[in-house]
Amino acid sequence: MPRKVTKRLQRDIKPDRKYQSVLVQRLINKSMLDGKKLAAERMVYAALEDAAKKLKSEDPLAVFERAMKNISPSFEVKGRRVGGANYQIPFPIQGHRQLHFAFSWLVQCSRSKSGMPYQARLASEIVDAYNETGAAFKKKEDTHKMADANRAFAHFARG
Repeated sequence: MPRKVTKRLQRDIKPDRKYQSVLVQRLINKSMLDGKKLAAERMVYAALEDAAKKLKSEDPLAVFERAMKNISPSFEVKGRRVGGANYQIPFPIQGHRQLHFAFSWLVQCSRSKSGMPYQARLASEIVDAYNETGAAFKKKEDTHKMADANRAFAHFARG
């Protein structure tokens, strides 16, 4: 099994029932616990509706897509050992991996909040991401700051 996930190894994800969107289906899959997909589906749909209501928007899908765009990172840092020293080297990220980080951060930050049901936490995190605030957006900003701070080591990325 190769270490890198190649195009051939990626699963095709079918669109969700309500919005016919692969992005929403991926959020449902990330939110799912113990294989309870129907429960995750209900919570995600409720969260999307709540987020759209809070922002006074007609289209929950447009709100969600903009929120995902706002928290998708374009750089990451990877540790690399060069000549006995470890350097954090910035690498650009494309497509599938950007969304992986965005979904992970969104779900992780939603779960870390407390005091309300999951769908309310997810809705508030989507609203925060839409407005470019909140914990998931902060993670993106921190990642970009780290990449910017280690820009001097970018020449180690090649070979």
